[in-house]
Amino acid sequence: MYLSKEKRKWLLGALLAGGASFLILPAQAQEAASTAHSFHAQWPQASLSAEASAQVAQDTVKITLASELDGASQAKVADQLSKTLASVMQEVSGKSKVKASSGNFRVWPMNNDHGKISSWHGRGEIYLESTDLAAASELAAKVSDRMPIANLAFSVSAQARAKQEQALLAQAAQAFRERAKALTEAFGFASYTVRNVDLSGGGAHYAPAPRMMAMAADKAAVPLEGGTEMVTVSVRGSIFLHSAQK
Repeated sequence: MYLSKEKRKWLLGALLAGGASFLILPAQAQEAASTAHSFHAQWPQASLSAEASAQVAQDTVKITLASELDGASQAKVADQLSKTLASVMQEVSGKSKVKASSGNFRVWPMNNDHGKISSWHGRGEIYLESTDLAAASELAAKVSDRMPIANLAFSVSAQARAKQEQALLAQAAQAFRERAKALTEAFGFASYTVRNVDLSGGGAHYAPAPRMMAMAADKAAVPLEGGTEMVTVSVRGSIFLHSAQK
């Protein structure tokens, strides 16, 4: 299509004008962002934290059953130990209230005074875990003649911890708001807004009495009693302080 000289000049001018308007937009956006940043920069900021804690009963036990034996042959020790573990695992598996799983299995040499191998020692483990402490104790007692208890570990179940942390979150948030308000008034400002907030949780463990950590040798189930655990929810963040000082 043929365009006259006058139309070409008009079209070029229109394109240049349109291009100039697009070039202005980024500068306008930068100016707006700079203004917002300057506006926020005028507000003083303060960092603070608050937390809420509660002692929770440990409702879960993990029992470590262990079998150890010595022998002159590595293969013989490994074979006898494997048979013991298989026998016990068959008896403790498939229970609805107690979860059974395999633990460590190791056979290693024992050296004499001359540094030569004199015998072999083996150790195998099975773990029992349950929130039903009585059922776990009873099951462990049934196999204690072959695999006695080597260790007990108590903890708070994930369900109980989540429930407690949900309750503590509301308390920690309220404590954060009260502290923010007190800080705002202490420095003579009229109000505040939250800039950012971070949440975290933790727990301190308290072990049960040592007398509860042993199983009777006559296959009688001993009552297990867990300790307590301090569950904590922390709220950390910063706030903007608003308005002229009082």
